Amino acid sequence: MKNWSDYPIFIAVAETGSLTAAGRKLKMSQPTVGRRIRALEDHFGTRLLTKENGALVPTTFGYSILDHVKRMQDEAAAIDRSSATLEHSLAGTVRMSATEGIGTSWLPPVMQAFRRSHPDIMIDLGIGFKNFNLAQREADIALRWMGPGDQNSLIGRKVATVTFGLFASKGYLAERGTPKSLEDLKNHDGVLATIMDDKILWIDDGNGNPVHLPDRITMRTNSIWAFDEAMNAGFGIGATVLCSDCVNNDNMVRVLPNVSRREDLYLVAHEDLRRSTRIRAVFDYLVEAFAQDADMFLNGGLSVFDNGNMVCGTDNDPHHVHRLNTKDAAE
Repeated sequence: MKNWSDYPIFIAVAETGSLTAAGRKLKMSQPTVGRRIRALEDHFGTRLLTKENGALVPTTFGYSILDHVKRMQDEAAAIDRSSATLEHSLAGTVRMSATEGIGTSWLPPVMQAFRRSHPDIMIDLGIGFKNFNLAQREADIALRWMGPGDQNSLIGRKVATVTFGLFASKGYLAERGTPKSLEDLKNHDGVLATIMDDKILWIDDGNGNPVHLPDRITMRTNSIWAFDEAMNAGFGIGATVLCSDCVNNDNMVRVLPNVSRREDLYLVAHEDLRRSTRIRAVFDYLVEAFAQDADMFLNGGLSVFDNGNMVCGTDNDPHHVHRLNTKDAAE
């Protein structure tokens, strides 16, 4: 099918509602997206998209072929996954996805311990708050907050329970005072991070709704890096994980230490890819790595990987088990 490459563009426009947003998603220019859509419409001799309430939506005919195209895309991805399951060597690329914070601070030293024993496995790490599509092989393994997702084809395992607390810089507290109760928070400045569908990172009522928000929000950002820097700079009080690099320094103070929230973290892979030797190796290794750092995620402190003395077990037999050992024990 000579115009197959135009179909993913059509799907992207249908899902995002605009040529510009589709181009951003596909890393293509808006004129190129428009030209490819027009070529597809010329091929069929009819319109595939129409404008409603300022957004591009499929026409009746567009919807009829959209279902077919998505099924074709799923089948193509299944073929791609099938080829991965035939790879029995501990070599090649493993694509992972994770959010800022755990993906930028915790994962690199953890995977370095794995790399020492598996130098031929290359980690391709995607960072962001979107859920990478595992069925479409946007990633082989994903770290997801709160749940593994609702696809039947996914295998998810809860690997950590992570505790969040309220923190502020010493400079901010010296200037504004330390809150003594939840009610005091309304008289303070707040720093908010927005994650995953604009979910606010703050203490909540148990149903995901933020409670006791400060009356004045001095910064709101979708970047954990910017959020950490804002708290350290004295913008106000923010909620972050107890094990964050941001709070493990002399400048940050936990306020209302009896107030916290907890979120579960899941390791997820497509069931087909669990049969790939190298992907299974990374998955199993990460399960054990999270177990090693369970106390850090729950209660704060430093990772066991921070001292650089952790390595993955050796490959002395075909039934290699990816246990973590200290260097001394391994030698």
